[in-house]
Amino acid sequence: MREVLGELMAWWRAGEPVGMGTVIATFQSAPRPPGASMLVGPDGTAVGSVSGGCVEGAVFELAQEVVAAGAPVLQRYGVSDESAFEVGLTCGGILDVYVETVSPQTFPELGEIADDVAAGRPIAVATVVEHPDAARVGRRALIRPGRPLSASLGSARIDDAAYDDALGLLAQGHSATLEYGPDGERRGEGQRIFVWAFAPKPRMLVFGAIDFAAAVARVGSFLGYHVTVCDARPIFATRTRFPEADEVVVSWPHAFLETERAAGRLDARTVICVLTHDPKFDVPLLEVALRLEEVAYVGAMGSRRTHDDRMARLREAGLSEDELARLSSPIGLDLGARTPEETAISVAAEIIARRWGGSGRPLLGESGRIHGS
Repeated sequence: MREVLGELMAWWRAGEPVGMGTVIATFQSAPRPPGASMLVGPDGTAVGSVSGGCVEGAVFELAQEVVAAGAPVLQRYGVSDESAFEVGLTCGGILDVYVETVSPQTFPELGEIADDVAAGRPIAVATVVEHPDAARVGRRALIRPGRPLSASLGSARIDDAAYDDALGLLAQGHSATLEYGPDGERRGEGQRIFVWAFAPKPRMLVFGAIDFAAAVARVGSFLGYHVTVCDARPIFATRTRFPEADEVVVSWPHAFLETERAAGRLDARTVICVLTHDPKFDVPLLEVALRLEEVAYVGAMGSRRTHDDRMARLREAGLSEDELARLSSPIGLDLGARTPEETAISVAAEIIARRWGGSGRPLLGESGRIHGS
């Protein structure tokens, strides 16, 4: 929903009902992740995507029917359906799509959700999308760290279970469907609750105010990261040189990273790109970075000679082989990149592959599913 929230809020504030289809679960090669949403506006405008084009036509029609009828619908689209080719899902994936009407009457909480998302405050939205008792379908609760549920999902048992599980998803920044028994039994089935996890943007920390850093910052912003560029040299670390970074910090890199660690502003989604290839900056910085077990990625730019010299210096500084093994250096995948922009793509490709377990090899020579389940 995050990617269509602006358009959705415009209709919501105008009091106009909108049909919204949301991917709540995917199987096999489904191209869009849980949480991806498509809107059908009151004027017939379609916004967003649930499948990258495969089943949009079918969801469009269903969304119009749901708005007219008033009751939400959970629909599965996939190769197991006789209508798979008719709706266009020829890629082999299976999608569960929850279609509902969104208006100030059906979704009064949307305004405060939008406020929290805009302010970067973590919030999860739990919605009952399947239950033996049809009256429970559509119940919704907001979950924020350190605060109780905003409303009951149907019983104290399901409230407790969903609250704990939703906080876990929120910490990871993942949206997912949770399955329980009708009263919230953890080993049961029959009740499914979809949790939208609106965590703050993951962080990309780029060290070294060089032309390659500007390109990496642009690509990082495009991928949805909150990008910080840091350099100790104020003449280079300026907003003018890095307009697409969210923040530009003048500080010694290792001191800044240590400050961020101590403040608890790093997590398992944080990626660190060290682009200075100057040992007086790199070594103290990597001494801190490679001891951060919580971050997702640490990469450092430099030639193979620079890499070998850097590794020797880090060993002299006392880093263990396990800590050194966390370093991706030279940074990026082997794409034959030459320009800063091409290099930024190779860095982004490595970060994406590391996040999702990709091989980095051409799909042409691979077999099996293209998209993860």
